[in-house]
Amino acid sequence: MLAGFAFLWLPIGLLVAYAFSADRIPFQWGGFSLRWFAALAANERLVEAALRSLRIAAGAATLAVALGGVAGWALARFGPFRGRAAFGALIGAPLVLPEVVTGLSLLLLFVALEGLTGWPAGRGATTVLLAHATLGAAFVAVVVQARLAETDRSLEEAAMDLGATPLAAFRTITLPLVAPALAAGWLLAFTLSLDDVVIASFVSGPAGTTLPMELFSMLRRGLTPEVNALGAVVVLGVGAVLAVVALLLRPR
Repeated sequence: MLAGFAFLWLPIGLLVAYAFSADRIPFQWGGFSLRWFAALAANERLVEAALRSLRIAAGAATLAVALGGVAGWALARFGPFRGRAAFGALIGAPLVLPEVVTGLSLLLLFVALEGLTGWPAGRGATTVLLAHATLGAAFVAVVVQARLAETDRSLEEAAMDLGATPLAAFRTITLPLVAPALAAGWLLAFTLSLDDVVIASFVSGPAGTTLPMELFSMLRRGLTPEVNALGAVVVLGVGAVLAVVALLLRPR
């Protein structure tokens, strides 16, 4: 187990360490320096791509929770209905389809819609958001369906027996029970959107370049230590978030 964790975390540790190197070669130590963090802050292209990726990921995750949550609830609570198997297969298709196929099909869809209705006018951040929401909704639906499948329906029935309307029972009983699954689905969809490069490459345009796409383009031009600084910022940011969550969830 220790060897496995070392294999996973040693490259990340080296990346963070080299972020503080003064050498211009990304993976060569040249003395301690913070120059590349200053260069990263001055790199408007990378900073804008990072902020755009965060906006797209947050919007896509929220839309994915709305769509996937309803789909998972329908699959778990509606029982057998006509077309249930086809509905479930369509919801889960993005889970098994290669991202190349998903990206190409969404590109064809957006091109056809633009030709028929004039929307969307070209490809950009909006089309990337919709594409990532489509992918994330499949994961959210699976998580929500699994959560509702293990939830006792007698709690909702008891609430309605005591006079609660179906809406009130859903709001006071079902929604709090499924809230952890919705939160987990949001985080999963957010991470998938922030990490995706294949689908975004198909459906984005010049105004929709995400951070992974920008990093891949830098591979062709030649990496600079600014990439190490960016990785260090991401690792430290994620670590800070995890520390806050662990502090909030600690046993009292």
